[in-house]
Amino acid sequence: MDRNNSIQLFEDRKIRTAWDEEQEEWYFSVQDVIAVLAKSSDPKQYIKKMRARDPELSANRGTICTLVQMPAADDKMRKIQAANTEGLLRIIQSIPSPKAEPFKRWLAQVGRERIEETIDPEQAIDRALETYHKKGYDTDWIHQQLLSIRVRNELTAEWQERGVQQDKEYVILTDEITKAWSGMTTRQYKKLKGLKKENLRDNMSTIEIVLNMLAEATKTELSKAHQPEGFSESQKIARRGGSYAGQVRQDIENDTGYPVVTSQNAAQLNAVVVDTIENVAKNPDNNADN
Repeated sequence: MDRNNSIQLFEDRKIRTAWDEEQEEWYFSVQDVIAVLAKSSDPKQYIKKMRARDPELSANRGTICTLVQMPAADDKMRKIQAANTEGLLRIIQSIPSPKAEPFKRWLAQVGRERIEETIDPEQAIDRALETYHKKGYDTDWIHQQLLSIRVRNELTAEWQERGVQQDKEYVILTDEITKAWSGMTTRQYKKLKGLKKENLRDNMSTIEIVLNMLAEATKTELSKAHQPEGFSESQKIARRGGSYAGQVRQDIENDTGYPVVTSQNAAQLNAVVVDTIENVAKNPDNNADN
């Protein structure tokens, strides 16, 4: 299992972390988190007491925590108790500390919002718009992204209609489509852009998003026309749908002379936009002549 280790800081206190490439999950040292949030000088003893007062946490410890290799106090790599984001949030619920309260309030807010979105799905769209605006994306990009989500939802609805199983089979078919148009699997694509948990679509350029939508929309139409039965037949259709967008990508690259798929991610793409705007602002006379 490929893991990349690093140190994160919370209020100047070190929290050891490890990235699991295969699972695409961050893992956090449980002892380090306890030391910070509970202000405990003996995290191991605190964990024992916490398990004693929370039987459910103790009973599910094996699914919440896992042994992960991280740097120890002697700088040697040793297996220590760690938890992913979901497990960590469960542990935080059992910490009676003022420092843990903001996390608990946030969990309650997220739970409330999910219930509201179930009752009124339009609220999910409104919150997505707000989140993208806060991240600095412009309105045109956001509308384009929402369209790509709609295309994706139409594709997954078609897969469900054809008897494709969610989760693993969806991932495999998505990889088939992505590889057919971009030349890379989803994981390879994310690695090229330096992404971990970040959403790949959020880090695509306009032309990348458009080609990805073309691949998924084409696959949906081919599936409706040929009505494949089950996963294996849908896999063949996925390759064909992606290949049409792949041909368009190659035509564009042959015409322009540069690749469509690049390592640029959202931060870099936003920087290009900002630089362009700043240059226009600095040279208004030059732009007035164009």
